[in-house]
Amino acid sequence: MALPAIAPYPLPARDALPANRVPWKVDPSRAVLLVHDLQNHFLSAYQADRSPVPELLANVAALKKDAALLGVPVVYTAQPGGQTPDERGLQQDFWGPGLPADPHAEAIAAQVAPGAGDTVLTKWKYSAFVRSELEERMRALDRDQLVLTGVYAHIGVLMTACDAWMRDIQSFVVADAVADFSAEEHAMALRWAAGRCSVVTTTDTVFTADTLSTADTVTATDAVFASPEGK
Repeated sequence: MALPAIAPYPLPARDALPANRVPWKVDPSRAVLLVHDLQNHFLSAYQADRSPVPELLANVAALKKDAALLGVPVVYTAQPGGQTPDERGLQQDFWGPGLPADPHAEAIAAQVAPGAGDTVLTKWKYSAFVRSELEERMRALDRDQLVLTGVYAHIGVLMTACDAWMRDIQSFVVADAVADFSAEEHAMALRWAAGRCSVVTTTDTVFTADTLSTADTVTATDAVFASPEGK
């Protein structure tokens, strides 16, 4: 039931990506960037200095930089350590007790840590929408696009993308800014997303060159993922 030891594997090349079924494009005025579960606990299943981890973290960091330039809010999900069996529910059956009550395990990787104006939401289930204010906060900001990064592609990332579709929120899975248990499961997640609920894209094409070249620098307060009604 514990996390597997994940063998190194390369992130997918652009020419290996599945064909998208829909032509959606990311609009910075509609989008939120989600950094999904990039906590030390989940990254500890990988070899830190081998693919896909260095590339994953570099690509998420690059997207965060673009988001700051364009005024795209950045929201993180993070699972709490030391959950009780009642809090975990059926996750206990599949994955055991989860994160230990340890600050290092719970922390988001330093390379992509939240900055001023970023928001961290508590993550309880596979989908980031379940038992969180993610949708409520997006609606309050009139944003209906979600750019997905993080781990693991075929579990929480894919379930969040599917849940977004069911809420009429367009999602974009960034193929080289997510990672998984294996190259095969990574590819499966991308195929399913592209064919059923999402657009699969890459770090260098999430935000277009034209959009980035004409963007004005946005202050941290402009990009805050504000809580609805001042919560």
